[in-house]
Amino acid sequence: MKLAVFPSSIETSRALILRLVELMNEEPDRIFNIAVSGGNTPALMFDLWANEYLDITPWNRMKIYWVDERCVPPEDSDSNYGMMRNLLLGIAPIPYENVFRIRGEAKPVKEAVRYSELVKQQLPYRLGWPEFDIVLLGAGDDGHTSSIFPGQENLLTSTSSYVVSIHPCNGQKRIAMTGYPILNARHVIFLITGKNKADVVEEICNSGDTGPAAYIAHHAQNVELFIDKGAASYIGDVSKEIH
Repeated sequence: MKLAVFPSSIETSRALILRLVELMNEEPDRIFNIAVSGGNTPALMFDLWANEYLDITPWNRMKIYWVDERCVPPEDSDSNYGMMRNLLLGIAPIPYENVFRIRGEAKPVKEAVRYSELVKQQLPYRLGWPEFDIVLLGAGDDGHTSSIFPGQENLLTSTSSYVVSIHPCNGQKRIAMTGYPILNARHVIFLITGKNKADVVEEICNSGDTGPAAYIAHHAQNVELFIDKGAASYIGDVSKEIH
């Protein structure tokens, strides 16, 4: 697990964008299957990407999928797809046919099955699971990731690529990528910013598998954490990792 700490959320997001471009430039003949997460943290990254890095990004070599989605229509303010469409996909010259959204307005169980099958058809398989090139994750202050919340650790070992999860506080249904496809990805990258995430970052860095995000960080291959100084508040001396 590689850790990179930056002074602010903006600089953290910029560094992550440049890292993604770097990974794609290292393999110029490869189409990259990238799964993205929603929420406020990636929203900043998508906005910066659209305004500062359009020209250096190989959009025609990207296929975009979602790690998770709330079960709402794309016009809803809670829609992860809708947010990315408004901030980035509607601006970037990415081919329309390379964007594979989770249909949040569909019946959740049927949509989890449909999207699992779509991913199976689109991606190469390794060790019996689809192999994403990059999975971009966040982490909630409760330690959840990919809409897999504490107490739902059984979803980490589900036999389906996507399942329905339920937010434990508000009961909102979500479609979530399960553990094995995340663990099977070539690169797993966390973007975590803000002092309110300091506890979960400390948990990821210094504890055992005490939550879904920590479990993924400890068991996936090629894991990178991009965090800001606020999120790094409780992990001790990280001066060697600060950029």
